[in-house]
Amino acid sequence: MKLLNFELEGEIRLGIKTDRGIIDAKKAAAAYSCDVPTTMEQVIAGGEQGLKRLAALLEADVDMMEEDQIVYAPPVVNPEKILCVGLNYRGHAQETKAEIPEWPILFSKFNNALAAHQQVVKLPRTAEKFDYEAELVIVIGKEAANVTKEEALSYVFGYTCGNDLSARDLQLRSGQWLLGKTCDGFAPVGPYLVTADEIDPNNLDISCEVNGSVRQSSNTGDMIFDCATIISYASQYMTLKPGDLIFTGTPSGVILGYPKDRRQWLKPGDEVSIIIEKIGTLTNKMG
Repeated sequence: MKLLNFELEGEIRLGIKTDRGIIDAKKAAAAYSCDVPTTMEQVIAGGEQGLKRLAALLEADVDMMEEDQIVYAPPVVNPEKILCVGLNYRGHAQETKAEIPEWPILFSKFNNALAAHQQVVKLPRTAEKFDYEAELVIVIGKEAANVTKEEALSYVFGYTCGNDLSARDLQLRSGQWLLGKTCDGFAPVGPYLVTADEIDPNNLDISCEVNGSVRQSSNTGDMIFDCATIISYASQYMTLKPGDLIFTGTPSGVILGYPKDRRQWLKPGDEVSIIIEKIGTLTNKMG
């Protein structure tokens, strides 16, 4: 199932994307007196049973909204954790002349970094070297602590597109990457959250376009640590909670990987699109 959040009348509403348009779950549930989840948090908490109840709306003759009528919100609006993995594609490690890591390199972003599809991301005046990073994002579905690699994917609710925007001059100011990674709006996600039953995370084409020009083009099969390994590894040290987001790393083609004389950093007015097979296209304009 392909889900989304959107803003309406001052609240975040749950939507279901169909071939015919967007279903407003709250409105449809009220119209048909259906006992279904009406927020993304409720859907995630309900697991398979919640999804089965929600699927009943797909069979009903409900009103549809056109996609250009809605204002998107991040598919998860208040995750407890936003974890990220650095240097997790072989091609990206090579282009940055970094050694292949022995363990997943984990860092974090905060909720202030969340941005929605089509939201303008204001670039901070305190930096100059802004870069894109196309990433598959895991959405955790149930509490996970000390899980094995073999069982790890059963803890996933779904997947979405992400852009790990980075201010490289701030990121590399010290040995800690945080400052350059969690500026306001530097974690766009969306537009859709696709449930795990529809996705093989180990074989998805992933790309990034800037102003319509392809900058990254790869497949998640190039990951050094696959999604199951990442989840299992992180869960050994912290309990993952429903709604947690994990950015799984970016392929080659980032601006930082270009020779210094060819680096053209993102600037206001640039439009960045992250495209992931079977999930969708996440687009943001820099402001």
